[in-house]
Amino acid sequence: MTASRTDGVDPAPNPHATAEEVEAALKDTKLAQVLYHDWEAETYDEKWSISYDERCIDYAKGRFVAAAGEQPLPYERALELGCGTGFFLLNLMQGGVAKKGSVTDLSPGMVKVALRNAENLGLDVDGRVADAETIPYEDDTFDLVVGHAVLHHIPDVEQSLREVLRVLKPGGRFVFAGEPSTIGNFYARLLGRITWEATTNITRLPFLNDWRRPQTELDESSRAAALEAVVDLHTFDPSDLEKLATSAGAVEVKASSEEFAAALLGWPVRTFEAAVPQEKLGWNWAKFAFGSWKALSWVDENVLKHVVPRSFFYNVMITGVKPGK
Repeated sequence: MTASRTDGVDPAPNPHATAEEVEAALKDTKLAQVLYHDWEAETYDEKWSISYDERCIDYAKGRFVAAAGEQPLPYERALELGCGTGFFLLNLMQGGVAKKGSVTDLSPGMVKVALRNAENLGLDVDGRVADAETIPYEDDTFDLVVGHAVLHHIPDVEQSLREVLRVLKPGGRFVFAGEPSTIGNFYARLLGRITWEATTNITRLPFLNDWRRPQTELDESSRAAALEAVVDLHTFDPSDLEKLATSAGAVEVKASSEEFAAALLGWPVRTFEAAVPQEKLGWNWAKFAFGSWKALSWVDENVLKHVVPRSFFYNVMITGVKPGK
């Protein structure tokens, strides 16, 4: 089994955008998507603690089941829209959700890394650099379409969902997870900004200077953050996302949400990790971060989910089916 491109004309990645390119991208959201995600591609897995082992296989499959419920597996052929480094689809394939995969992303850098990850894992995956609003596959091609943290980057979400339904076979299902809720995005961004400012200011102190990343890296992170503000186009209320999917033509539409207490901890933790040198954070830190997230996720699922409105949770998931089977 091999991972390969379906054509030889995909544009090359541009991992080091200039200040001038960033300035231009501030007025062009799709250019911003390409520059930002090319910029992040080679370090994205590290930044978000993404792996392709049991930990993330269980996480990805857990998100799939949380959104869609128990389904007959495996699907024969699946597409990941806005694949990034392939985190969602590759781990779902390893978890037995799909046999054959295709990955698409507007960022050449992300497609390159996703295909490399697939090849390293021995998975049967092809890839295309593609716009989610005009998916370059024939009608009725896929049994399953998935995405993780992608819909909020797409200018016309309803048009993209129409395209998803077009390339799905009748009776095929889509599952999108990891989308920011409107309320969750507000408190997550606030916590992230406070943590970044506190960490970068405190580490200016002479006795904490070895906890400070080089200024060039901090400046580059700030430039990336400026682009991030451009590429994150939407937040979602679960009910509104259900209406969008239904309007696009899907049936059996259902939105759900997760991570409230877990997000209140997770965003400061991830921001702190981005602000200090990696070598300062060892195995004990990773164990604390992951263990705390798991514990708070249990509280979310078993306690808070029953008393807190779904719109307050950070991650929104949506599933639906193409009619006609």
